[in-house]
Amino acid sequence: MNNFRPYTERPQFTEEQSLHQAQQFCEFMQTRRTVRTFSSRTVSAAVVDHCLQTALAAPSGANQQPWSFVVVESTEKRRELRIAAEREEQDFYERRAPEKWLQTLQKFDTDANKPFLETAPVVIAIFSKPWSSESVGEKNPNYYVSESVGIAVGFLIAALHHAGLSVLTHTPSPMKFLCEILNRPPNERPYLLLVAGYADDDCKVPNISRRGFHESVQRI
Repeated sequence: MNNFRPYTERPQFTEEQSLHQAQQFCEFMQTRRTVRTFSSRTVSAAVVDHCLQTALAAPSGANQQPWSFVVVESTEKRRELRIAAEREEQDFYERRAPEKWLQTLQKFDTDANKPFLETAPVVIAIFSKPWSSESVGEKNPNYYVSESVGIAVGFLIAALHHAGLSVLTHTPSPMKFLCEILNRPPNERPYLLLVAGYADDDCKVPNISRRGFHESVQRI
């Protein structure tokens, strides 16, 4: 059995074209910021689906694609998610969070209130799949699960930004309530909530900076 075929989809760029593409994409991605206030402007399902299709093109360990993406459209489910998330966040801020972590969060002015789970036009719950089953009672392990899902989420964030949308990653802890509210199968684990939409006209972002290139990148 031949498991390989010619790679006909590969881009055919000159070195100059590659540099131009890299520069343009870099400059565009530098404009990406996390936001927490979203416009009520709707986002078409077609836009979201194309961005999700981009995420599904991400590499994964042994091509097992150990992920599920759930687009939460139900108003009732959104409300349930917000109530459950705020319950966990309230406990986190008041009881479980180390003082050092709370001090770090102060610059972002966050608290237990998460209205964006109801007001943002797009909420996507992302799940990892540690194992899959081909028959009842059989568990086949997936490999590099966290890494694979993380890469797919990165693809999705880039795709949403490329479509002109702003994104917020939300990770209330613990997130078991996601499985319960969204009725997920036993082989799925909550990974994160991705909130997206057009930034509100009055949206403000923290006045922070990124580390310099040579602080993060070395050539040896």
